Amino acid sequence: MACSSGSNENAESTTTSAEPQTAPIPEPLVATYDGGLYVLDGETLEVRQDIPLDGFLRLNPAGDESHVLVTTTDGFRILDAAGGELTDDTFPAAEAGHVVVHGENTVLFADGSGEITAFDPHALADGMPETQKFTTPQAHHGVAVILADGTLVHSIGDPENRTGAVAMQGDREIARSEECPGIHGESVAADEVVILGCENGVLKYANGKFTKISSPTPYGRIGNTRGHQDSPVVLGDMKVDADAEMERPQQFSLIDTTTDQLKLVRMPPSVSYWFRSLGRGPQGEALMLGTDGQLHVFDPVSGDLVKSIPVIQPWTEPDDWQQPGPAVFTREQSVYVSDPAAKQIHVVDLQSGQITNSATLEQTPNELSGAVGHEH
Repeated sequence: MACSSGSNENAESTTTSAEPQTAPIPEPLVATYDGGLYVLDGETLEVRQDIPLDGFLRLNPAGDESHVLVTTTDGFRILDAAGGELTDDTFPAAEAGHVVVHGENTVLFADGSGEITAFDPHALADGMPETQKFTTPQAHHGVAVILADGTLVHSIGDPENRTGAVAMQGDREIARSEECPGIHGESVAADEVVILGCENGVLKYANGKFTKISSPTPYGRIGNTRGHQDSPVVLGDMKVDADAEMERPQQFSLIDTTTDQLKLVRMPPSVSYWFRSLGRGPQGEALMLGTDGQLHVFDPVSGDLVKSIPVIQPWTEPDDWQQPGPAVFTREQSVYVSDPAAKQIHVVDLQSGQITNSATLEQTPNELSGAVGHEH
């Protein structure tokens, strides 16, 4: 897989605290840094908790309005983000990998064992939830999602190669495709259509069957996608140079799940992006944070560039993907953009094209996520 804004009248925050929260932190936002986690008030961007934790940390929404999962060497550890507390509760996983939140299920994939763990995220309010366990034939860097009817769609492969996906209902296989070399990542579009990235396009699962949607280029690796529950179009990255040691892509993909068309869209001239650049706006807008420091807003159906919003200074993708680089995190109406070079986080209003709030952190932010969910 692959990091200054305009004038801002809002006060910047560098406050930290170590006491447990008495009132829940509103719209909790979480940023990792080298040595810990910041939990911020998503409305004011005030740092409400600074939690020390060693190691390279990854973050994912847990699926409710309060919790975030922190990937550690032991598995997926539960952060009560609204409460500002890192719990000891952990979903054990050998080489914890992808987390997929969809509907009433959060699904975890352990790359080192191929084991899939699912739970109801709303049960997190009562502590460690009950889990369902599933196994894949061989361990691999995989991904899985559970649909509303209970269908489990998961990748297949081995530690050396990933080839495709299967759909299971209980112990019964209902569909299979091995037309997805290098399968990586997933998104769910409107009407529960699943899109899985491949090295030559994408694999679509809908209505009990898989459909291959090929890239218009011989090699077209899509590994990071973003769906929106109200949009039939999925936003994907797109790398087209199979021989590149490190491709800095200047085009991305829009996959229309109703027409099975994959459209390549070019970024503005000389502008590239990386895997944390992708986002979806509140109306399903396709968002790409370019290396020119602008958040580019595209119409997901036509692929037309609607507007470009200056947010941060121009940046370059780090050679090591674990090093800090800008990130986009979206949640309902909110669009957050991190700027590691300036140690800042910004809130962007897509309609006005303005930065509405900014905060400066003491440490350099890396991953950016938050609680994303709905009331039961």
